[in-house]
Amino acid sequence: MPFNIPILLTWLRVALIPLVVGVFYLPDEWLVPSARGIASTAIFIVAAITDWFDGYLARRWNETSSFGAFLDPVADKLMVTGALLVLVEFERVNAVVAFIIIGREIAISALREWMAQIGASKSVAVSSLGKIKTTAQMIAIPMLLYSDMLFGVIDTRIWGAWLLLIAAVLTVWSMFYYLRKAWPMIKARSEGVR
Repeated sequence: MPFNIPILLTWLRVALIPLVVGVFYLPDEWLVPSARGIASTAIFIVAAITDWFDGYLARRWNETSSFGAFLDPVADKLMVTGALLVLVEFERVNAVVAFIIIGREIAISALREWMAQIGASKSVAVSSLGKIKTTAQMIAIPMLLYSDMLFGVIDTRIWGAWLLLIAAVLTVWSMFYYLRKAWPMIKARSEGVR
Protein backbone atom coordinates (compact mmCIF):
# COMPACT_ATOMS: atom_id res chain seq x y z
CA MET A 1 0.00 0.00 0.00
CA PRO A 2 1.54 3.30 -1.06
CA PHE A 3 1.65 6.12 1.46
CA ASN A 4 1.67 9.75 0.39
CA ILE A 5 -0.12 13.01 1.21
CA PRO A 6 -3.12 12.37 -1.11
CA ILE A 7 -3.73 8.94 0.45
CA LEU A 8 -3.27 10.43 3.93
CA LEU A 9 -5.99 12.98 3.09
CA THR A 10 -8.27 10.18 1.90
CA TRP A 11 -7.69 8.28 5.16
CA LEU A 12 -8.46 11.52 7.04
CA ARG A 13 -11.78 11.67 5.20
CA VAL A 14 -12.55 8.10 6.27
CA ALA A 15 -11.66 9.02 9.87
CA LEU A 16 -13.98 12.05 9.79
CA ILE A 17 -17.05 9.98 8.84
CA PRO A 18 -17.74 8.70 12.40
CA LEU A 19 -17.42 12.29 13.66
CA VAL A 20 -20.07 13.58 11.21
CA VAL A 21 -22.43 10.91 12.51
CA GLY A 22 -21.22 10.83 16.12
CA VAL A 23 -21.86 14.47 17.03
CA PHE A 24 -25.60 13.79 16.85
CA TYR A 25 -25.28 11.16 19.59
CA LEU A 26 -23.08 13.00 22.06
CA PRO A 27 -24.60 13.68 25.48
CA ASP A 28 -26.16 17.13 25.84
CA GLU A 29 -23.55 18.12 28.42
CA TRP A 30 -20.79 17.59 25.81
CA LEU A 31 -22.46 19.41 22.95
CA VAL A 32 -25.68 21.37 23.13
CA PRO A 33 -28.28 20.19 20.59
CA SER A 34 -28.19 23.48 18.66
CA ALA A 35 -24.45 23.05 18.06
CA ARG A 36 -24.75 19.54 16.60
CA GLY A 37 -25.77 20.78 13.17
CA ILE A 38 -22.95 23.32 13.07
CA ALA A 39 -20.35 20.74 14.18
CA SER A 40 -21.47 18.02 11.76
CA THR A 41 -21.69 20.51 8.90
CA ALA A 42 -18.17 21.81 9.58
CA ILE A 43 -16.75 18.28 9.75
CA PHE A 44 -18.56 17.26 6.56
CA ILE A 45 -17.26 20.34 4.71
CA VAL A 46 -13.68 19.61 5.84
CA ALA A 47 -14.11 16.01 4.61
CA ALA A 48 -15.53 17.22 1.28
CA ILE A 49 -12.59 19.61 0.83
CA THR A 50 -10.14 16.74 1.39
CA ASP A 51 -11.97 14.87 -1.38
CA TRP A 52 -11.18 17.61 -3.88
CA PHE A 53 -7.71 18.29 -2.49
CA ASP A 54 -6.43 14.69 -2.46
CA GLY A 55 -7.32 14.21 -6.13
CA TYR A 56 -5.77 17.55 -7.07
CA LEU A 57 -2.51 16.77 -5.25
CA ALA A 58 -2.32 13.21 -6.59
CA ARG A 59 -2.57 14.49 -10.18
CA ARG A 60 -0.31 17.49 -9.64
CA TRP A 61 2.45 15.52 -7.88
CA ASN A 62 1.93 12.49 -10.11
CA GLU A 63 1.21 10.34 -7.05
CA THR A 64 -1.80 8.49 -8.38
CA SER A 65 -2.00 4.82 -7.47
CA SER A 66 -4.41 1.94 -7.91
CA PHE A 67 -4.90 1.87 -4.13
CA GLY A 68 -5.74 5.58 -4.09
CA ALA A 69 -8.13 5.07 -7.01
CA PHE A 70 -9.84 2.34 -4.98
CA LEU A 71 -9.90 4.14 -1.60
CA ASP A 72 -11.09 7.57 -2.80
CA PRO A 73 -14.54 6.53 -4.10
CA VAL A 74 -15.00 4.18 -1.13
CA ALA A 75 -14.38 7.10 1.25
CA ASP A 76 -16.83 9.27 -0.73
CA LYS A 77 -19.56 6.64 -0.63
CA LEU A 78 -19.06 5.99 3.09
CA MET A 79 -19.19 9.73 3.82
CA VAL A 80 -22.41 10.26 1.85
CA THR A 81 -24.04 7.09 3.19
CA GLY A 82 -23.20 7.90 6.82
CA ALA A 83 -24.57 11.42 6.51
CA LEU A 84 -27.74 10.28 4.71
CA LEU A 85 -28.49 7.65 7.36
CA VAL A 86 -28.25 10.28 10.10
CA LEU A 87 -30.44 12.65 8.08
CA VAL A 88 -33.06 9.92 7.60
CA GLU A 89 -33.05 9.11 11.32
CA PHE A 90 -33.58 12.76 12.23
CA GLU A 91 -36.29 13.07 9.53
CA ARG A 92 -34.43 15.61 7.44
CA VAL A 93 -34.31 13.34 4.38
CA ASN A 94 -36.95 11.02 2.98
CA ALA A 95 -35.85 7.37 3.22
CA VAL A 96 -36.79 6.76 -0.45
CA VAL A 97 -34.46 9.55 -1.61
CA ALA A 98 -31.65 8.16 0.56
CA PHE A 99 -32.29 4.64 -0.77
CA ILE A 100 -32.12 5.86 -4.38
CA ILE A 101 -28.77 7.57 -3.78
CA ILE A 102 -27.22 4.75 -1.72
CA GLY A 103 -28.65 2.01 -3.96
CA ARG A 104 -27.25 3.65 -7.07
CA GLU A 105 -23.81 3.93 -5.49
CA ILE A 106 -23.81 0.21 -4.68
CA ALA A 107 -25.09 -0.77 -8.14
CA ILE A 108 -22.60 1.39 -10.04
CA SER A 109 -19.71 0.28 -7.82
CA ALA A 110 -20.58 -3.34 -8.60
CA LEU A 111 -20.89 -2.53 -12.31
CA ARG A 112 -17.51 -0.79 -12.32
CA GLU A 113 -15.88 -3.72 -10.54
CA TRP A 114 -17.34 -6.19 -13.02
CA MET A 115 -16.35 -4.03 -16.00
CA ALA A 116 -12.80 -3.79 -14.62
CA GLN A 117 -12.64 -7.58 -14.32
CA ILE A 118 -13.52 -7.99 -17.99
CA GLY A 119 -11.10 -5.25 -19.02
CA ALA A 120 -13.68 -2.64 -19.97
CA SER A 121 -13.46 -0.19 -17.06
CA LYS A 122 -13.12 2.82 -19.38
CA SER A 123 -16.70 2.18 -20.52
CA VAL A 124 -17.97 3.27 -17.11
CA ALA A 125 -15.43 5.95 -16.23
CA VAL A 126 -16.74 8.90 -14.21
CA SER A 127 -18.77 11.25 -16.40
CA SER A 128 -19.53 14.94 -16.06
CA LEU A 129 -23.10 13.98 -15.15
CA GLY A 130 -21.75 11.99 -12.20
CA LYS A 131 -19.64 14.96 -11.13
CA ILE A 132 -22.66 17.29 -11.23
CA LYS A 133 -24.63 14.77 -9.15
CA THR A 134 -21.81 14.59 -6.61
CA THR A 135 -21.59 18.40 -6.42
CA ALA A 136 -25.34 18.66 -5.76
CA GLN A 137 -25.03 16.03 -2.99
CA MET A 138 -21.99 17.69 -1.44
CA ILE A 139 -23.86 21.01 -1.20
CA ALA A 140 -27.22 19.53 -0.11
CA ILE A 141 -25.93 17.29 2.68
CA PRO A 142 -24.18 20.00 4.75
CA MET A 143 -27.24 22.22 4.33
CA LEU A 144 -29.43 19.45 5.73
CA LEU A 145 -26.96 18.67 8.52
CA TYR A 146 -27.04 22.36 9.49
CA SER A 147 -30.85 22.50 9.10
CA ASP A 148 -31.36 26.10 10.17
CA MET A 149 -31.45 29.61 8.76
CA LEU A 150 -28.12 30.71 7.30
CA PHE A 151 -27.32 34.43 7.66
CA GLY A 152 -30.96 34.86 8.65
CA VAL A 153 -32.02 34.61 4.98
CA ILE A 154 -31.31 31.15 3.55
CA ASP A 155 -33.44 28.31 4.85
CA THR A 156 -30.97 25.45 4.47
CA ARG A 157 -33.71 22.87 5.08
CA ILE A 158 -35.61 23.93 1.96
CA TRP A 159 -32.54 24.49 -0.23
CA GLY A 160 -30.93 21.28 0.97
CA ALA A 161 -34.09 19.25 0.35
CA TRP A 162 -34.42 20.61 -3.20
CA LEU A 163 -30.76 20.07 -3.99
CA LEU A 164 -30.89 16.52 -2.66
CA LEU A 165 -33.98 15.84 -4.75
CA ILE A 166 -32.10 17.15 -7.80
CA ALA A 167 -29.16 14.93 -6.82
CA ALA A 168 -31.51 11.92 -6.60
CA VAL A 169 -32.86 12.62 -10.11
CA LEU A 170 -29.29 13.01 -11.42
CA THR A 171 -28.41 9.81 -9.57
CA VAL A 172 -31.01 7.82 -11.50
CA TRP A 173 -30.13 9.57 -14.76
CA SER A 174 -26.41 8.87 -14.34
CA MET A 175 -27.12 5.23 -13.41
CA PHE A 176 -28.99 4.73 -16.68
CA TYR A 177 -26.20 6.55 -18.50
CA TYR A 178 -23.60 4.11 -17.10
CA LEU A 179 -25.82 1.09 -17.73
CA ARG A 180 -26.40 2.19 -21.34
CA LYS A 181 -22.65 2.52 -21.86
CA ALA A 182 -22.05 -0.91 -20.33
CA TRP A 183 -25.00 -2.60 -22.05
CA PRO A 184 -23.10 -3.86 -25.14
CA MET A 185 -20.61 -5.65 -22.87
CA ILE A 186 -23.34 -6.98 -20.58
CA LYS A 187 -25.28 -8.27 -23.60
CA ALA A 188 -22.18 -9.81 -25.23
CA ARG A 189 -21.18 -11.55 -21.98
CA SER A 190 -24.70 -12.87 -21.30
CA GLU A 191 -24.99 -14.21 -24.87
CA GLY A 192 -21.55 -15.83 -24.55
CA VAL A 193 -22.65 -17.67 -21.41
CA ARG A 194 -25.62 -19.38 -23.13
